[in-house]
Amino acid sequence: MAVATAPYADKTDEQRAITEMVRQFVDEQVLPVAEKHDHEDSFPDEVVEQMKELGLFGVTIPEEYDGMGLDLTTYAMIVEELSRGWISIAGVVNTHFIGSYLLMKFGSEDQKERLLPRMATGEIRAAFSLSEPGLGSDVQAISTRAKRDGDDWVINGQKMWVTNGLLSGVVFLLVKTDPDASPPYKGMTCFITEKEPGVSEVPGLTIPPKIKKMGYKGVESTELVYEDYRCPAENVLGGEEQGLGQGFGQMMDALEVGRVNVAARGVGIAQRALELALRYSQERKTFGKQIADHQAIQFKLADMATKVEAARLLMLKSARLKDAGERSDLEAGMAKLYASEAGKEVVEDSLRIHGGYGYSKEYEIERLYRDAPLLLIGEGTSEIQRMVIGKKLLQRHKI
Repeated sequence: MAVATAPYADKTDEQRAITEMVRQFVDEQVLPVAEKHDHEDSFPDEVVEQMKELGLFGVTIPEEYDGMGLDLTTYAMIVEELSRGWISIAGVVNTHFIGSYLLMKFGSEDQKERLLPRMATGEIRAAFSLSEPGLGSDVQAISTRAKRDGDDWVINGQKMWVTNGLLSGVVFLLVKTDPDASPPYKGMTCFITEKEPGVSEVPGLTIPPKIKKMGYKGVESTELVYEDYRCPAENVLGGEEQGLGQGFGQMMDALEVGRVNVAARGVGIAQRALELALRYSQERKTFGKQIADHQAIQFKLADMATKVEAARLLMLKSARLKDAGERSDLEAGMAKLYASEAGKEVVEDSLRIHGGYGYSKEYEIERLYRDAPLLLIGEGTSEIQRMVIGKKLLQRHKI
């Protein structure tokens, strides 16, 4: 059997340098303040400012627009490290990343030149919005409408669960421009709606107080209420000629990379839960020995570590396929499904290892236990992922 002579490496030198930098940032700047911001449900302004200085808002934006121009795989590695510290920090970046992805792939040259350089520096942050109060995963059933009026489109409707909804400067908004289209997705368009960050009421747009959540605190999740909001026709993503009626496909493409992102978050939170369990199991003693010496605990640790590694490999495969220009809808669905479920399971096992202390707010694992369930829902529930995976499998293996 031939044996490779080069040492095994799962990261390039550049990826290793970047992820080590982010891990150091997380250890020194994020973990020490995460509990405080979680308890207060307060936005971590100082952490976000440091993220701007590190260039984390422009990781995948091309260098010609003042970004780093890195690939999805490297970005996913960064998200894993951020989520290891606090998934809310990853949330601030994630919606921004999806907005920049939409703009890079589908935006007009004017839209790119006007917005991407400011997005790369974090001067303005992006959000994207599909969900509404009356629907969950059925995106084609959205009721928000836009009608042409002179040089503008007038938007009416209510959006829900918008991460960065208040503090973003630009929202990529999916609406219906042709309610009679058949099938419905052909009548959907993505608009670039611009607003002043932090302002809760402007003509045509009201942002109610942020939604109170079990976890995922610090970063705001809001509603957006559009009432005769006027959006210039030039703000149709890609321009009217290219973008009208293309919104559903654009958003589904973006969700494909978004699912890689959620998978990375699942890996990150599971990795942190494993680290906490390994440390606590060697500090805590029962029956005269550390609990790590008990076979029952070793079995849990073994299963936890295996799930973390399997989730990471699925996540990296889906990211690398996308970077190679291949369709990765099946693989991204698998990665998101497995990593989010594994994240929840590993966090719960870590809490069990912590025993009663795991239920106390004095221990970090309690925060992770509240944060992990979000990943089962965002970018499509586990049930939706199974539907996607099943359909794609049958498409690829049709007889």
